[in-house]
Amino acid sequence: MESLLKVQNLYVATPDREILKGINLNVKKGEVHVIMGPNGAGKSTLANAILSNPLYKKTAGKIVFDAQDITNNSTDEIARKGIFMSFQTPEEVEGISVFNFIKTAKAKIDGKNIFFKDLQDEMQKNMKALKIKDNMLERDLNVGFSGGEKKKNEILQMLTLNPKLAILDETDSGLDVDAIKLVSKGISLFKKDNNAVVIITHSTKILQYVDVDYVHVLIDGKIVKSGNRELAKEIEEKGYDSFKVENNA
Repeated sequence: MESLLKVQNLYVATPDREILKGINLNVKKGEVHVIMGPNGAGKSTLANAILSNPLYKKTAGKIVFDAQDITNNSTDEIARKGIFMSFQTPEEVEGISVFNFIKTAKAKIDGKNIFFKDLQDEMQKNMKALKIKDNMLERDLNVGFSGGEKKKNEILQMLTLNPKLAILDETDSGLDVDAIKLVSKGISLFKKDNNAVVIITHSTKILQYVDVDYVHVLIDGKIVKSGNRELAKEIEEKGYDSFKVENNA
């Protein structure tokens, strides 16, 4: 399979400190990659840097997506090219319904008008798979939602917008087992041979329900080890401290 995302020797900093220190990552179409590491390792920084969050400055390196250099593209340009990111803590937006938010986003990405009935039918099919109640479409975006509802709503957006690459930042954080199973089901429904998924997490829970191709351990701004799903079992058994020792050896 051809490469979809290439992160090459990426360094990223905030005004306070350097966070990413030479990240290299190659994600091919049809693959699921998991980036694991302790809190503060730089996992969310990597996701935000790929989407060009202005709070994070790229000081060196390059990001190539679908054979195009997107290193200096704006966030909206990157989204239109086909990268979706779910947030660790989804924002609450009053006055905009879930349906209108997704309808507007899909129209902007697809570059054409969206037929109400077609979109509604598609969303309701996805909502049924995720066990989301019909009235969620009418509610203000994430306002009053439980943690599980917010995360399932992010997966609903992913399925409906159908990006080329989905970056899921701590999508399993704070969820019970049943909610994790539903989120995992959404990921499995999304993954095809022509797209890819990057899951960012510090826990191995979601890996029990999702088929993954590669696991990467990110410590102190560097990917210190990569492997298959067996690497996640090693993390569960040994914790992250052993990888810190290996990295400093």
